[in-house]
Amino acid sequence: MRKFLARRAAVRAATIAFTSTVLVGPLFAAAPALADEAVSPRITADQLPPELAQAIQRDLGMTPAEYLDRSARAQELRDYARDFRTERPKEYAGAWLGQDGKPVVAVTSVDAAKTAADAGYQTRLAPVSADNLEFAMGQLNSWIAELPMDLSSAINSVAIDFLNSQLVLSVANTPVGHLLNLPTLIANIKVILSPGSGGPVERRPMGGDTYISAPTSLGDTSLQSVDVCSFGFNATDAGGNALNITAGHCNPNFGKADQQADVYLPNVRDLAASPQVGTFVSSQLGGRSSLDYSVIKLNDAAVRNGMDQPSVRGSNGTTLTITGVADPIVGAPVCKSGQSSTFTCGFVVADRVETQLYTAEGDSKIIRGFASSACTLGGDSGGAIVSGTLALGITSGSNAADAPNCNEANTALAQYGGTATLGIPIRSILADIDANSGGGLGSGIQVRTRSHVG
Repeated sequence: MRKFLARRAAVRAATIAFTSTVLVGPLFAAAPALADEAVSPRITADQLPPELAQAIQRDLGMTPAEYLDRSARAQELRDYARDFRTERPKEYAGAWLGQDGKPVVAVTSVDAAKTAADAGYQTRLAPVSADNLEFAMGQLNSWIAELPMDLSSAINSVAIDFLNSQLVLSVANTPVGHLLNLPTLIANIKVILSPGSGGPVERRPMGGDTYISAPTSLGDTSLQSVDVCSFGFNATDAGGNALNITAGHCNPNFGKADQQADVYLPNVRDLAASPQVGTFVSSQLGGRSSLDYSVIKLNDAAVRNGMDQPSVRGSNGTTLTITGVADPIVGAPVCKSGQSSTFTCGFVVADRVETQLYTAEGDSKIIRGFASSACTLGGDSGGAIVSGTLALGITSGSNAADAPNCNEANTALAQYGGTATLGIPIRSILADIDANSGGGLGSGIQVRTRSHVG
């Protein structure tokens, strides 16, 4: 039997480290309106896959009904906070679900607090608005971009902590990390130490939602290894193309003149005989959008076999039907799929995080997303993250990628705040794909949901 190797990723992901008790408070960036708005869950608790219900109770300490209810309340808070920020941008300072599940809106004035309270929300006064914290984050990232690589590589991520009106800088617990001379012109910076400075992510073969890809044909005799990642959400565009959204760094030909690469379902007994199910047609890693995503165009054979359906596959082949899309809200419960770690769940702990990825050539890429406490292992990249039954984002990176299982990851990372996953918001991905489609493939793209198939 031919040895099935997972090629060491060409992109080095910085370790992500977050403390769930620190990073509280989402940031609602303006984004183009999409036709596929979040909808109330139309799946009842008893219709959730048994393995997902078990993960919810194990990881969140909630019943499935409580999970669906809290997920819905998070999106209601999203809608209110977005409108509030539009009307009073200088007074909006964040919004989140507290540990008790109650929505909180942070503001900078007593008058704004009264407005939010009259609408039924708990309020908190803050000294700095969301706009000002965003500006400070931009200053800090500009400073990081000018550092030599040996120094910038020690900085794992930057996040906004609205509760304490500060930026949180995750720095590697290494001699280089300790030597960083932080800029004094940017106020309110908190530094947390994370284990090591990241490193290459090993991708291991999995079943179910796994796909493999390589720079050349699988029949190429010079091919030494393949990339292994997870399918994300199925989608369709205005032209009726069947698409799948996954991670940008999973495309083995990213950055080349021709970025296309074929995608296969792995046949571990005969790798060269793995059936092709699609092709990478576009990818983004950092750059103008600071996103990490790829678009796979599924072929006719994949569609005939039902791979374009609005479902997310989890452990033991169980499926969750997707009913709409959502935005990350701090405190919202989330679950992610992936055959390395199956269904695991957690909470959104920061909705605006920026971290660095390094290409094989040593180029630094800034990636922007949200953080959750769900455990994610190597090979889960590109997999789907949901809140309730709504598509929330795809997996980009993790501080537990090299762990053999989530139990060991939780033990090893407990002193650093536990496991953390970087997700890329699906709504931002859809908007970016549509904006750069030129009216062609990807134009009008929407996540496939049950409402789209009758």
